[in-house]
Amino acid sequence: MSSNHFIWDNFSDQPHVIKDRAFKKAMRKKHKKDFIKLILTSLFILPLSILFMKLFCGKIETSNKDFIGLGVNLDKDDGKNTQQDLVEELGVKNLIIRVPLCDILNIDSYVNFVQSFNLKTPKNILINIIQDRVHIENHEVLEKNLDLIFKKFKNISNEFQIGTTINRLKWGFFSVEEFIRFYKVAQKLKEQKYPNIKLLGPSVIDFEYYYNARAMFNFQNIKYDMTSALLYVDRRGKPQNTQYGFFDTKNKIDMLFSLVKLSPKTLSDDIYITEVNWPISNTAPYAPTSEKECVSCEDYTKYMLDYFKIARDSKKIKKVFWHQLIAPGYGLVDNRDGKILKYPQFYAFKEMLQNG
Repeated sequence: MSSNHFIWDNFSDQPHVIKDRAFKKAMRKKHKKDFIKLILTSLFILPLSILFMKLFCGKIETSNKDFIGLGVNLDKDDGKNTQQDLVEELGVKNLIIRVPLCDILNIDSYVNFVQSFNLKTPKNILINIIQDRVHIENHEVLEKNLDLIFKKFKNISNEFQIGTTINRLKWGFFSVEEFIRFYKVAQKLKEQKYPNIKLLGPSVIDFEYYYNARAMFNFQNIKYDMTSALLYVDRRGKPQNTQYGFFDTKNKIDMLFSLVKLSPKTLSDDIYITEVNWPISNTAPYAPTSEKECVSCEDYTKYMLDYFKIARDSKKIKKVFWHQLIAPGYGLVDNRDGKILKYPQFYAFKEMLQNG
């Protein structure tokens, strides 16, 4: 299979949308059986989760310091410790850092980058292991390289998100079944060699919980130590806006928590939202969406504060990681032309961390 279908967009820090319709159609046809399983599971599980979602109460009492996290990326490293200094200025202690399997040859650069954030004050670091087709298709290579990652980060982090954005073709998984097989390789390694690490999944993006239903209710031998979700709501505008007339951010969280409580695959009730943001107006091609979904920095700041408050007040979310520190089109800091410009949301994020 040609890797030409998977092209990285350095502006928006994600793969380009696959434009080859024939290829997409062929892949969906090839994995048709799994989509049938997804539909059947969803028809049973999703109504059940809606039925129970208001009965399950959250119990997490936490401070903003423990609750709020932030994404930082090696590819934004300028060799001047800019990200490290900004993280210290913000006072954030929870970080999520991407380690792409396609760049495994540079693993030591990622290790050094991750360690650099602990030099002034210790951080809680979640390693986000990003999949590619080579590792999805070849489990021997996957096992070897996951083993290497777990070993290299052994004394730095014990939390690993296994794969990301499993419901988007452009990120490499063609079905939930492929993700489950991928995850099982990590789970086997954990059981055999790394019993103290925690594995997170299934990392579904947006409000597409039919993928959660398939990933969290099946007959496969898998367990999630914690549940991860990329719960974006930006396409609705503000977090209080609804989807399907009922599901605002609060109800989306309630339903996700219900799925976690009901699932036989979850080893704890803990949920990490590992990505969320809003795209910023007039920043194309850096914005990850069209201009229609983009918002002003003023609205961005308000929506960000509201989102964190809704998630924390639910008492059902353990941590929310904002995506990400430096990104002209959706982050807290603009780095275009090699200049560091702190957006208004940077200061609001800092203040939020200082206020409990």
